[in-house]
Amino acid sequence: MKSLLSLVLVALFATFMLTACVVAPVSPGYEVAPPLPAVIELDVAQPYYYQSGYHYFYQNDRWHYSKARNGPWTELPRSHWPKEIRQRGGGEREERGREFRREREER
Repeated sequence: MKSLLSLVLVALFATFMLTACVVAPVSPGYEVAPPLPAVIELDVAQPYYYQSGYHYFYQNDRWHYSKARNGPWTELPRSHWPKEIRQRGGGEREERGREFRREREER
């Protein structure tokens, strides 16, 4: 009886431990673009950046990436965003860049 109880406990323990090791398959063709540099300088009229075969697009305080300039666009993970955005051309977008930096530093 004691060995049966031990066997059941080992089986339960193994079941719980193995569920922590489950890996979900990634859909074919899905890859995340490399992280952006710490400082990005964007033109006010065209908020695009190109690096290592990827196009990056900054819109509505979010970054998106694609292999082609015309999309399809995928949201870039926050961990890949630059620490600072500098705007060429000044104005309102430069202020938004400062706000973005402040938000990023607060996290």
